[in-house]
Parts: sequence; C-alpha cells; structure tokens
Amino acid sequence: MSTGLLRAQAGLGGLPVRLAPAVLTAIRNREPIVALESTIISHGMPFPQNLSMAKEVETIVSEGGATPATIAIIKGEICVGLGDEELHALASAGPTGVRKVSTRDIPTVVARKGMGATTVAATMRLAQLAGIDVFVTGGIGGVHRGAETTWDVSADLTELGRTPVTVICAGVKSILVR
Repeated sequence: MSTGLLRAQAGLGGLPVRLAPAVLTAIRNREPIVALESTIISHGMPFPQNLSMAKEVETIVSEGGATPATIAIIKGEICVGLGDEELHALASAGPTGVRKVSTRDIPTVVARKGMGATTVAATMRLAQLAGIDVFVTGGIGGVHRGAETTWDVSADLTELGRTPVTVICAGVKSILVR
C-alpha cells in the first residue's frame, strides 16, 4: 500500500479501493469533497506540465474550502484521492503507460492490476459510489461525426443521465472529429 493512503470500504461492490486520508476524514466529517478526473493528467498534457496542472487544480479546490479527490486506478486499486507519488507516476507514465479508463474498463484494469486514468464517465461513477456529490472537469465528451451510422457517442453523455453527481465543466465537445 502506498504511503499516505488508507484502505477503506466505500460501497464499491467489493472492488479494491483506497481513500486518501484527507478524503476519508472529509467523508466522515461530511465536509465538501470535489472529485477530479485523471485522464487529463496522463493523456491530455505532456510531463511535467501535466503534474504541475494537477497539483494546481488540487490547490485551487483546497483553497476553495473542499477536499480534492483525484480518481485513478493504481496497481489495480481504485484510488480516491492521490498522494504525490501516485500523481507523479500517473503524470510521468504518459498515454502509453496508462490506460484510459471509461466505466466499461474499470473491472478489466482492476483485475489486471493495471494503471488507469479515469474519464469523465468513470470518474462520475466512482465518485458517486464513494459518496462524492460534486465533480469538476474541463469538458465532457460529445457525439462524433457520423454517429447516425456508427453510434459513436461518448459514454460521458450516458453517465450524465444515470449518475447523480453534479458535474461542473467548461462545456461539451458538441461535435468530435476522428
């Protein structure tokens, strides 16, 4: 187990989960927590800018009076809140070393004890299961060109309709090109 993280039950249907101490304390004390996705860290920006950005966003959330909870899968465990070592590992591995994880991919990455960065859809689902009501992200997925024949629609849109988590974002990618 990584330093600074505690194993805890969070109603995740038996999946292994680690809650950062600050997240666990905030849950117990019913204090505000803000979930953050991790795909932007591993797939959205180059290292070390991605690490700086992740730390800056967590600082902004903290300064706003909430506990940041960046969500990722590290060595097959769902992590709700990352320590410095986990953030660095996620940022430095990049897109070739970290799998982009949507809701359908969670069990596979956990079973294979892999490293995964959560998309908006997966972050929403895991945040809700951990009891976190608010999630902040840059943007949500949309509909790809040609969706009338391919049905290539982001899982983010489906998850927004079924998961009771408030999502705060800059907007939706209305039309995505391949």
